[in-house]
Amino acid sequence: MKNRLTQAVIVASVASALVVTPVFAEPSVDDLKKNKAAAESEVGSLQAELTELVSKISQLESDLIEKGEEITKAEDDLKEAQKQEEEQYEDMKLRIKFMYEEGDTSFVETLVSAKNFSDLVNKAEYVQNVHTYDRQMLTEYVETKQKVADLKVTLEEEMTSMENMQQQFESDKDSLDATLESKQAEIANLDGEIQAAVEKAAEERRKEEEARQAEARRQEAAQAPSDNGGGGGTGGSSKPSTPQPSYQGQGDTAVAQAIVSAAYSQLGVPYKWGGTTPGVGLDCSGLVQYAHRVAGISIPRNSEAQYAAGQKVSIPQPGDICWKPGHVGVYIGNGKMIEAQQTGTNIMISNVRAVGYARYW
Repeated sequence: MKNRLTQAVIVASVASALVVTPVFAEPSVDDLKKNKAAAESEVGSLQAELTELVSKISQLESDLIEKGEEITKAEDDLKEAQKQEEEQYEDMKLRIKFMYEEGDTSFVETLVSAKNFSDLVNKAEYVQNVHTYDRQMLTEYVETKQKVADLKVTLEEEMTSMENMQQQFESDKDSLDATLESKQAEIANLDGEIQAAVEKAAEERRKEEEARQAEARRQEAAQAPSDNGGGGGTGGSSKPSTPQPSYQGQGDTAVAQAIVSAAYSQLGVPYKWGGTTPGVGLDCSGLVQYAHRVAGISIPRNSEAQYAAGQKVSIPQPGDICWKPGHVGVYIGNGKMIEAQQTGTNIMISNVRAVGYARYW
């Protein structure tokens, strides 16, 4: 009785442990693709933000150059205003000195020497105008000098503010670059997980198919009538069908060469998420679509659809599409492909990284 009770306690404990221990399933290919799509969306947003920031930095640099030129001009204007003020002041001093040297009667003598009343009025007005002009000009030069000096101070303050803004932009750019690099590493890791998951699923399907065919052959063998010497025919099971091999035939090599040549023409063009403009910016599927379009072939836009719609081949030829989940390139021979790899790079030649190949030519 005691042994039975002990066994019951052990069984209950094991059962309890099984109940509370969570079992986590491996993420499916679809889940991994969703995670990758989300990460790529984030990268796209970050790239757009980075592009806008780089544009601001470039514009700010132009503004700083222009502001520096304005400050230089203000400094020149200030020097000129100071020079004019000093010259006018010196002229006034000479006139005042002349009047004192000639004595206080100089003004009266000027008026007395008038030939007539009209001449008298003109001489008196002239003397008054000389003094008025001196005062006005000196006041104007002093005011101009002060305005230019104030402008120079304002420009220098604006320059300092813009330089601080430039430093902030540069700091923001460094932060965005680091975030992009981290997110791109995450996408690369997801690519590896997706590829592994696809290969694992394919292996499981292959095993299931082999098991199904083996079971079908076993059932056919069990149901076949035994041969008792009559008829001489070949009774028994029919030979099971085998999967058809991938297409290996040669297509139009001129078209294939056109695809390859078009891909070569885009070497060095920047990678751009969603890019479809040759010579400006292309993403991986945009490059492949463009290369086929040049050869007169219309293919889908994204990498998955491009691979799905093409004729599958197991041995690639130049002009074929190299595919792995989420990425495509153009095969050019000798284990090389042309691809738009990732943000921050230009279209390049690289070693083939693919789990499948498709052909449209």
